[in-house]
Amino acid sequence: MKFKNSFIIVMLFISMALMAQTSIEGVVIDKNTKQPIAYAMVKSVNSNIYTVTNTEGKFKINLKEKSTVEVSHVGYKTIKQALINNAVILLDEKEVALENIIVNANPLRDISQSVVINDASKRISQPRSVGHLFKDIKGFGIAKKGAYASEPVFRSFKYEQLNIQYDGGMKILNACPNRMDPITTHVIPEEIEKIEIVRGPFTVRFGQNFGGIINLVSKNPSKEQLGIHGSVEGGYETNGNNLVTGSSLLYVAKKFDIHFNGSYRDFGDYNDGNGAKVPSSFRTTDYSIKAGLNPTENQRVQFTWRQSFGRDIRHAGLPMDSPYDDSFLAGIDYKLKEISDKVESFSAKLFHSHVDHLMTNEGRPNFMMTESNSPVQVWTSGGKVEFVLRPSGKSKIYTGIDANLIRREGDRTRMVKIMNGVALPTPKTFIDKIWQDANLNDLGLFAEGKFKIADFTTLTTGARVDFISTSIDDPAADFEALYGGVFNDKTEANIGANISIKFQKEGFQTQLALGRGIRTASMVERYINHFNVGVDPYEYVGNPNLKPEVNNQIELSFSKKSKTIEIGASVFYSFLKDYITAQVNTNISRKFMSTTPPVVAKQFINISKASQTGFEFSFNIKASEKLKFTSDVSYTRAQNDDFDEPLAQIPPFMTILSVKYEDDKFWMSMSSRFIASQNRVSTSFMEQKSPGFGTMDLRLGFEPYKRISIGAALLNIFDKTYYEHLNFSYSNSNTLSGKIFEPGRNFTTYIKYKF
Repeated sequence: MKFKNSFIIVMLFISMALMAQTSIEGVVIDKNTKQPIAYAMVKSVNSNIYTVTNTEGKFKINLKEKSTVEVSHVGYKTIKQALINNAVILLDEKEVALENIIVNANPLRDISQSVVINDASKRISQPRSVGHLFKDIKGFGIAKKGAYASEPVFRSFKYEQLNIQYDGGMKILNACPNRMDPITTHVIPEEIEKIEIVRGPFTVRFGQNFGGIINLVSKNPSKEQLGIHGSVEGGYETNGNNLVTGSSLLYVAKKFDIHFNGSYRDFGDYNDGNGAKVPSSFRTTDYSIKAGLNPTENQRVQFTWRQSFGRDIRHAGLPMDSPYDDSFLAGIDYKLKEISDKVESFSAKLFHSHVDHLMTNEGRPNFMMTESNSPVQVWTSGGKVEFVLRPSGKSKIYTGIDANLIRREGDRTRMVKIMNGVALPTPKTFIDKIWQDANLNDLGLFAEGKFKIADFTTLTTGARVDFISTSIDDPAADFEALYGGVFNDKTEANIGANISIKFQKEGFQTQLALGRGIRTASMVERYINHFNVGVDPYEYVGNPNLKPEVNNQIELSFSKKSKTIEIGASVFYSFLKDYITAQVNTNISRKFMSTTPPVVAKQFINISKASQTGFEFSFNIKASEKLKFTSDVSYTRAQNDDFDEPLAQIPPFMTILSVKYEDDKFWMSMSSRFIASQNRVSTSFMEQKSPGFGTMDLRLGFEPYKRISIGAALLNIFDKTYYEHLNFSYSNSNTLSGKIFEPGRNFTTYIKYKF
């Protein structure tokens, strides 16, 4: 009888609890615009019960009525409030931020085919440059000509085929025709908060877009709490005796903030897995200053200034080194939001950058015969003005104008000491025009609309036209003779467009996107004059009559997220028209060392047809709040149909696996890269097949005190001797036989103090 009574009492309490904990519905909306906020988290403050709003801002959660919940979203201020059924929760947008590319507020703001890669501070190992941050991102390879100069290659697209920018539009372009100094070498890696990637030509808002957009986003000082904050950090690597130090100082007031970053890097020559030394040393000193002002609640002005100083840079993959590589970038941003019911915001950006770079062959095998010095410079100015219009609650239109103005100058001075095997009593001096004082200006007009056509479906469509003008002010005599003796300025009007349809519901998303990306020929492709800029020993000659190349791309993607599993995939195909490549021209003789094979030059040309196709796949498991498994697979196949061979420099099949454990005081990660052999190579570029390899890295760290973090890493645990397919070396550079091997086993340490 006692058992029966106890059972009745227990069941009564359970019934009361079930009656009290009911399903409560509600909606989360923007306080100002009254638009729904998708993917906001609604979480009980007294338990682990939570839910996420759908694309209409609606949610359902099993809690007692009047339970306190915390409502949070990346773009809004977090609030706590008591929950009632059919609640309407209003969120205030965070301070006026200078939006970069991707804004995760609602489907009307999502960028088509976008990916966000966060640069975790717990990386521990010291990247040589921002280019190394792409190493573990699916679909990417790294083109490397030395330890200092590396930049991303995405699918089959590289160099100017990718629109790489800094903080939503600012640029620092390479002065060196061999790309010793891409934008990835002029930005402090620790300053990058995230890397935003738009796959394919599926947006027109951020400049000329052919194969994709990469936006390097620096940390935003306006996100911090009021007062003075800062950090000092340092790291050391055993393989090369590499030292990295950095500091950050930030002051945030209600209407004003200023942020200083500084970094010093001293990297030595490293050893590969076999113990062979790879020339890779360099030193860099960088600093940046950001100052922001919020005159009113809906306005922000931000000033940016940064400088980078590179010294004694050795390039294993090139016939010359860099005694110095200096740059600066100055920029100003302005944003005004909530102008009226129909005009959501106005933004403007202006910037100017300069790179001063020196190449020399001092210390190289041919220095005793010919001494070469090539001081080169590039100036880049540009900006953007954009209005965001809000015709209705179900549509947004982005329209504006952007510009990039580029000028490059620089000659090579050769002092010939030995000619035809005979030492000259007096060396002869020659001046070779590298850039021929070239200019390339791009003025673009764009409009892109996003329309909610059904409850869970969004349509995006846009178009842009780029007005291109190019010229050279100081052409070389032989270049003039090759193209008829007279150079008139060239102009183009290039039209690109995109359309995509996206379906999103309860963690599932699928999208079909089509785009036409168009890219004007670069300065190297137009104006370089007998210079080694390829992966082969040919001298290359530019072609000012090149047509712009066109990428007609289609891509289908899907993703599904649940509390524990995330799966995603995309497949793509590109039909490439008027693709720009280079071909041997037997009518153009080699200009320098004319008796050394090959005795003819290559000339840049358009081919009628090329293509690429491939896929990317990811599968991630959240085993617990602390333990996560991730896996990424990617493959691209690209073909030069006119030459009946593969396109050159395509990343091979790649798999990335990792497991991460993290709690409040301790974190650990184990990651592996498995790279297949690349047997599809371009014979016309003398490209060599590369073997596959696998590597494994271990990283761990802890916080012994609240403001101190300490980390260590063991990279290339098994001391593998390997090289990436996109790394190559000229025969004049060293004894590496055309390959740049990666570092062998490397132990790194790291410490950071925040205040």
